[in-house]
Amino acid sequence: MADRDEVLRFLRDHGAGEIAHPGGTLLEHLRRVAGLLASWGADEDVRLAGLCHATYGTDGFDRALLDVSRRAELRAVAGERAERLVYLYGSLDRGFVYPRLRDPVVVVRDRFTGTEHEPSEEDIRAVVEITAANELDVVGHNADLARRYGDQLTRLFERCRGRLSAEARKAWLS
Repeated sequence: MADRDEVLRFLRDHGAGEIAHPGGTLLEHLRRVAGLLASWGADEDVRLAGLCHATYGTDGFDRALLDVSRRAELRAVAGERAERLVYLYGSLDRGFVYPRLRDPVVVVRDRFTGTEHEPSEEDIRAVVEITAANELDVVGHNADLARRYGDQLTRLFERCRGRLSAEARKAWLS
């Protein structure tokens, strides 16, 4: 089991507390996302993945704390499943994947490698949940982004509502 304090230290040591992000710093954002996931009943690995979700950067946030060639370093502190979810989240080619989230089996494209694969349904659900928590925090701390993307995000979560927890659905769709 990963030590949350060790994970937080890892994030601080890799600069998360120094990077600006809506609502303060990236570290503050990561902590809020993990807190939302906890309040929605996510398991520990999903909460840890939420805490670390931007480690490799994302399709929407290109500041990486760690190069993907160094995945073993995050795996050593967060655990295998949490790191796998962080990589999946960070590697998503959103333009390719988001329209497919209503499909029974989701094919994802890895933006780092260009390869396509079919993650497990459990991993897809976890990534959708992390996405919901991430975007809720971002639009909650940036009115301009909320105006520009709020409706689009609501439609995204409506499309994949079956993959969201009841709590995440309520946060986005009520």
